[in-house]
Order: sequence, then structure tokens, then C-alpha cells
Amino acid sequence: MDFNHLLHIVGEEPVFETSLLLAGAVNPRQVQRQLSRWVRSGRLYRLRRGLYALAPPYQKVKPHPFLVANRLVRPSYVSLQSALATYGLIPEYVPHVTSVTPRRPGLKQTPLGQYEFRHLQPSLFFGYRQEDVGEGQQAFIATPEKALLDLLYLHPGGDESAYLRELRLQNLEQLSEAELQRLAAQFGRPKMTRAVARIIALKHAEAEAYESL
Repeated sequence: MDFNHLLHIVGEEPVFETSLLLAGAVNPRQVQRQLSRWVRSGRLYRLRRGLYALAPPYQKVKPHPFLVANRLVRPSYVSLQSALATYGLIPEYVPHVTSVTPRRPGLKQTPLGQYEFRHLQPSLFFGYRQEDVGEGQQAFIATPEKALLDLLYLHPGGDESAYLRELRLQNLEQLSEAELQRLAAQFGRPKMTRAVARIIALKHAEAEAYESL
């Protein structure tokens, strides 16, 4: 396989796995050696074992960080600070993509950026959806309510008023109180019931502040 052949196969893919190149009568070892050569020459990025992306100027589609996160660890979905920032629920810029997974936690450094994965037990792996992230790419992202509850669940003292103030939550009108309460019940922890009660109180206080302007 030469590089032009590779471009023909994967040119429209933001990221690709080695398995995509192994159809037909090909030698897997030879394919792997060639991929390693292209990584060393700067034509490809190796994101993890078996997962690659074309490097500029060969990229036709720039990989979205959320798509990359989904593909780095399966199953996973983008949540916590990254999802909250995307929804405008927190003001801070998030320097790396944060996700949750029922697999082992970890921090992964790639040529396309840094990705953090927090462990969430399998029974709590819900509350996400597939979203369009641009240029024909889609990624699994927590709903606004689940992203917030994931963060509060994983943070010690996440149900305390001091921590909620520290987050500087904003635009709370987009949160559904019924959905927050439903999700808190699925967590099955008193901590989450307390957290939701305080979030709803903050939401009402924010609404009253806007009405008084």
C-alpha cells in the first residue's frame, strides 16, 4: 500500500482504525509497518494503538475533539466540564476534553490534544445522546442535566453549596427540573437528591434576579 492508496481509503474519515485497511488480501504486519513509517514521517498521527488521523496538509476533515474522545475509549461519552462549557452552563474554558467511561480512568495525551476519562460505574452509564458536532461528525455527549450530575457525583462534596458556587453556574433556565429529579433518582444516592434541590434553588434565584432587572 502506498500513501495515495491510503488517502483514497481514509481521506474523508476524521479518524480511522487499522481494521479499515485490512480488507482483502493484505498482510497485516506490512500494513502496520507502513503506518509506523508514515507516523515517523509526520504524515499520520497515532492517537492510540490501532487508531490514527491524517496530519495536515493531508487532512480533508479536521477531527472534532469530542469525536476523538469517543473513539479513544469505547464506550465513553463527553461529560463533566467539557459538556457543561459546550452548553454554556459554566463560563470557564476547558483546556482538555473530559469524558466518563465504565472502563478504567486515565489521562491520554495525543497529537490532537489531551483527553481525560473518569470512571463511572456501568449502572450510571446513561443520560447521553449523539450530537452533530460539525463537518458531518457526530459524538456522544451527556445531556445538560446529566453532565452536571456526573460532575457533582464524582466530586467529593459535590452536593455542597460552596462547591456549586465555585462552579459559577449560569444559564440554568435550560435545565429541566423534572429531568434533574428523574436522573437523581436513578443515581439512587441521597447526595444527588440534595444536589438537585440546591441546583433548583439556584435556578429559581437566577430567574428572580433576571426578573428584577
